[in-house]
Amino acid sequence: MQSFSPLNSRAPFIWHGGDYNPEQWPRAIWGEDIRLMQECHFEVATLGVFSWVSLQPEEDRFTFEWLDTILDNLAAAGRFVCLATPSAAQPAWMSQRYPDVLRAGETGVRWHHGWRVNYCPCSANYRRLAAQMARKLAERFHQHPAVIAWHVSNEYAGACYCDVCAAAFRVWLQQRYANLDVLNQRWWTAFWSHTYTDWSQIEPPYANGERSNHALVIDYKRFQSEMMLECYKAERDAIRVYSPHLPITTNMMNTYPELDYRAWAKEVDVIAWDCYPSAHDQPSDIAFAHDFMRGLRDGQPFLLMEQTPSSQNWQEYNSLKRPGVLRLWSYLAVAHGAEAVMYFQWRRSRGECEKMHGAIIEHSGRSDTRVFREVRQLGEELLRLRDRTLGGITPSEVAIMFDWNNWWAMEASIGPVRDKRYVATVRQHYATFWKRNVPVDIVFSDSDFSRYRVLIAPMLYMLKPGVAERIREFVRQGGTLVTTYFSGMVDECDLAFENGYPGPLREVLGIWNEEIDALHPEQHNRIVLHDSGESYTCGHLCAITHCEGATTLATYGDDFYAGTPVLTRHNVGAGAAYYIGSEPESRFLDDFYGRILQEQQIHPVLTTPPGVEATLRQNAQGQLLFLLNHQDTLTQVALPPGNRYRDLLRDREVAETLPLEAYDVAILTKA
Repeated sequence: MQSFSPLNSRAPFIWHGGDYNPEQWPRAIWGEDIRLMQECHFEVATLGVFSWVSLQPEEDRFTFEWLDTILDNLAAAGRFVCLATPSAAQPAWMSQRYPDVLRAGETGVRWHHGWRVNYCPCSANYRRLAAQMARKLAERFHQHPAVIAWHVSNEYAGACYCDVCAAAFRVWLQQRYANLDVLNQRWWTAFWSHTYTDWSQIEPPYANGERSNHALVIDYKRFQSEMMLECYKAERDAIRVYSPHLPITTNMMNTYPELDYRAWAKEVDVIAWDCYPSAHDQPSDIAFAHDFMRGLRDGQPFLLMEQTPSSQNWQEYNSLKRPGVLRLWSYLAVAHGAEAVMYFQWRRSRGECEKMHGAIIEHSGRSDTRVFREVRQLGEELLRLRDRTLGGITPSEVAIMFDWNNWWAMEASIGPVRDKRYVATVRQHYATFWKRNVPVDIVFSDSDFSRYRVLIAPMLYMLKPGVAERIREFVRQGGTLVTTYFSGMVDECDLAFENGYPGPLREVLGIWNEEIDALHPEQHNRIVLHDSGESYTCGHLCAITHCEGATTLATYGDDFYAGTPVLTRHNVGAGAAYYIGSEPESRFLDDFYGRILQEQQIHPVLTTPPGVEATLRQNAQGQLLFLLNHQDTLTQVALPPGNRYRDLLRDREVAETLPLEAYDVAILTKA
């Protein structure tokens, strides 16, 4: 992987800026835009997203002159540019001239032109024209003094089910499985007489076709993720010919279900993502998302490419960010590894579907609004910080595993419940550490587990080749493993393990599962600890378990399996493996992980009042302690005794006790 930090670029500071669409506005406004950018310290503009028809109104005609002008004007004003390729939304002339460019929906019927990301990732014409545009942009602008990074396309998404994709999928399968006998065996196609006798018989998992074969469904998701990635790589490589040194990336979307971002992370120079929390998200959920993005490239910093300065427009309820929350959530990103704080969008569109999406400049066009003032304050602070937070790492001894293939397999599985709640479960385990201010890394099946003392793998339903062996070695070398119900059930082709559950994890866990009970939402069981008799609520899924060397720490309290193990521990080599057999209430995880942290002598960054987060980042310039008050009231934070700190945001010394106003932030370094 190529390492990236703005420290290595022409803009060695936290990037503050966002999407700017001057082609939507008359040129008379451009000067005012730049003046206001200077006023609020909007340093980096993302240009060119969705600008395809403005740059190429006809196949043989390119109109880059307006982009020349705006780039020159931004450079003259001391602004920088993250230059985007416009390939997320093809022009109408392209869809009309090359119908194969259009995407097909889940029934195989091609869509009409419109919306965005409405292209077939396997279309040779789309790939050719997208790469051509990327090449021409790079050839023209790679030496422009304003350009500091490349942004390929925008929010890759969805899947295509057209005949072009179907043909490409068959080729992909032939490369993966070599022959039909292997595919039929790995896909278990003898079930329902689904055996294929010719490659031409294999179709995508159409909504009105074959979806009972889960291996087909999972492989098609793998295939589509790879084809989308091939589109990105084609544009990236075209840019790289002319611009070998500037970072190239694309913007991701949290735990987006359709694309395996871990595979994508190896192909981008820096992770960039768009943060749009829902109204129901907790601060721990937002922190998890940032740590998730940081984990994609094994702890390297990332770019917060988009957030709204005020409100969104596409969720069911689009509440305003309360005064101070924009600043708080921006520093939350920085505290977890962001080296850019950027927005969608600069000026609110007058028409179409995002005219109600928040912006720095609203329809009033004024700069005396609350949002503009908050953006200006944040811009001033970030400018003062310069490179102080850049290139940092988060020292973590705890890791939580996530895997897209595992997620896809669980969601494809019919039973024992429809909603497996995989992402919610991972977040629940993460939240207990966040509340304690214990740093956590998000890791993946190919990550280096040996860097950690505690590895948590919730609902590890699918075990890829070699993962169980690496987990077992982690425990033998002294690591602590925690896994849960619905783990060790299938291989990478969704075939159930013949020795039962938890499959290859059976040896390290010292247990086997006999049955899995699915509880209705109103039903619950209890986890009863042996040592204290303490009882906790559990539900959703309940694995009925037998010990094979493991020690029972807690049993179910109710139903016909009352008294059977629900929490076990198995000592293996120098380490231990824990198994949680049901979905517990959060209080159980708080107490359970509290004991593990105490045993492992893993300490919090700082003990703080509820609702105040403490996060540590360290770089070549030293350690930084971030304190973030997620509450709407004043809070007093006790600092470590005997230490004096400098608050970088207020340029003052503090000691003993730090008052934090509602939604306030402090970044402390030892004085």
